[in-house]
Amino acid sequence: MNSNITLPIRFFIFVLVIVIAGCSTTPEQQNQVKAEPVSVSDPRDPLEVINRPFWTFTWDYVDKYLAKPASEVYTTYTAPFLRTGLYNMALNLNEPASIINNLLQLKFTAAAKNTGRFVLNSTIGLLGFYDPASDFDWSAEQEEFGEVLGFYGVGNGPYIVIPGMGPSSVREEVGDYVDNLYWPMVVIDFWPNMIRLGVLGLEKRAAVRDQEQLLVESEDPYVFIKNAYFQNMNYKLYDGQPPIVINEAQEAEIDALLDDFYDLE
Repeated sequence: MNSNITLPIRFFIFVLVIVIAGCSTTPEQQNQVKAEPVSVSDPRDPLEVINRPFWTFTWDYVDKYLAKPASEVYTTYTAPFLRTGLYNMALNLNEPASIINNLLQLKFTAAAKNTGRFVLNSTIGLLGFYDPASDFDWSAEQEEFGEVLGFYGVGNGPYIVIPGMGPSSVREEVGDYVDNLYWPMVVIDFWPNMIRLGVLGLEKRAAVRDQEQLLVESEDPYVFIKNAYFQNMNYKLYDGQPPIVINEAQEAEIDALLDDFYDLE
């Protein structure tokens, strides 16, 4: 969930991407498109021609020279108890939105746990700095409005790379906008929001440090991140138990291969 401070920036970039995509063809090219439909290598990513430069800027410059160094300094020199406490406080502010989003998905048990977590951690836990709710096995499973949309059958929509921020999608952007209309996000002042965003961003970058080598060694980092993004969205949508999708064409090829193998015996 993102702060409402970034909403104007994200909205501007979102609109800019759509406008650029619409203006990226000349009238002659548009006529050709009508005559010969352009094939898209990945239907999830119709804006790839725009997303790739945005990804290059984000990974090769913003992450390399800003996000990664800042995360390393923060995690190295911040006392562990302070780091954990600040992260707990940042996550605690998301609990009210999770309560509503769980209720909208008819997940009453999860909504009750979120309510208990918010009340207990905001009081005894000193505004969320400590996490006494975990002692009651009330897990910090947070829900976003984008997952509510997915629950009711709304697809991810086109894949989008927000410059300097990373992968996203139309559904996630709409969900983030709604999440920031919930209390207390909508009433939090500028500097508390900036601190919250900074803590979440630094911790998020630190969390992927161990997997960074996989990205570096991948044949196409852009595709690697895109696939990982959609897998993560699917994982969150189904609460860690996504359905097993069977590729019928691939299964048929394997069956045919096995039949040929057995015929040789």
